[in-house]
Formats: sequence, structure tokens, C-alpha cells
Amino acid sequence: MRLILFVILLALLLRGYEWVVHDYRMPWTPLSLAAPIGPFTTRKIDALADDTPQCHRLLEEASIGYSPLPPVDAGPQCGYDNGVTLTRDRPQAIAYSPAAKTSCPVAVSLVLWEKQIVNAAAARHLGTTVEEIITYGSYSCRRIGGGQTGNFSEHATANAIDIAAFRLADGRTVSVAGHWDADDERSRFLKEVRDGGCEIFATTLSPDYNKAHRDHLHFDQARRGGSHYCR
Repeated sequence: MRLILFVILLALLLRGYEWVVHDYRMPWTPLSLAAPIGPFTTRKIDALADDTPQCHRLLEEASIGYSPLPPVDAGPQCGYDNGVTLTRDRPQAIAYSPAAKTSCPVAVSLVLWEKQIVNAAAARHLGTTVEEIITYGSYSCRRIGGGQTGNFSEHATANAIDIAAFRLADGRTVSVAGHWDADDERSRFLKEVRDGGCEIFATTLSPDYNKAHRDHLHFDQARRGGSHYCR
């Protein structure tokens, strides 16, 4: 009897060990784009800025189609050496217009956002799927707000992207500028994809933040160790 109890206790301990070591919610568990979003997901994405080979491996494992970009050197504040293009040449992949050319950590974030947030929100609120995401681009060597002074934007290192609209499989287009305050299924979709972005990106800004963001969602992966700023 004691032996049976010992075996049962050992099995429970081993099961608990497996959970602690491998559970996606743990900070030491490697990031997987197939796992649900967890409390340390943004922190794990932040670490990819120091490990471009691992970032590329995650995109390869996700089988979504990507190409590394040549480095851009535009001075001490601008440029990037870890850029990728999401080519989206696979069946049922969401296309970007223009093509998403971002830092690798932002590309990983976009793939996670599409898979776990955008597709589910489109099905729930719009009864269809998203075929194309329209953007205002990523890389731009400029300061925050486009002024002559102040800190440089995350766009200056391709570490941000601005999302303007979504083209749906049924032919409709849902835009941030046109439908954020529509008080219908389109605005509910937009706010859900914004809220989902808050769980993945370091910074998420929307029309609720200020007038400068009235027509787009700004996502970036500023190096803040995994903390979030969401408006």
C-alpha cells in the first residue's frame, strides 16, 4: 500500500514538474506561435531583438512566408539590421498592402496577432475572414509626431507598424478612420483587435489615444522588458 501511494505521489510530482517546465504561461518557456498568448509573451518577443536567428526560426516554424531584408544604415538613430518582409505566399495567409517590412520581432508579433486575435474577431463580429490588412507602413526615419525635436519614433528602426484598414473575404473594408465610432459590429471588431494587440505589443495606440491616431492603430515593440502601454 505504501509503495502504491509513493508511486502515485511521484507521478503527481512529475506531472507538476512537466507543467511548470513546459507551460506556456511560465517566463522561461520558449515562445511558440502555436501556443496561446500568456502573461510573458511580450517579454519573450522583446528578447528576440537580441536573437535574430531564433526570431527567423519562429517565422519558419509558423510556415507563413517571410524574407530577410538587407540592413539599412541611416545614421545613429535610424535604420535596422533585423528587418524582414512577410511575403504571405502561403494559402489562406493574410496579405499586407503594402507588404509588411518590419523588424523581425514586430513580424513575429503580427503573425501571433493575426492567428489568435484578428481571425477570431472577424469570425465573431463580421462572420467572415480577413484577406488583407492595409497599412501606412513601418520604417520611417523620423521623430515621434514628425517634429524636428524629441525622441525618435520606433518607426525609425522598423520596430513599429500602423494599421489602417482590413479587407474582408466578402468584399467589405473595415477602416479605423471610418468605423471606429460606428457603434456596430465593425467598431466592435476594431476594438477587439486593438485590445488583442495590447496583449502582444509593447505599445498599442488607437483613436482613443489622440487625434494623431484617429485613422490607424499603432503597434510597436519598444524595448521596455515586456511591459505594455495601451490606449
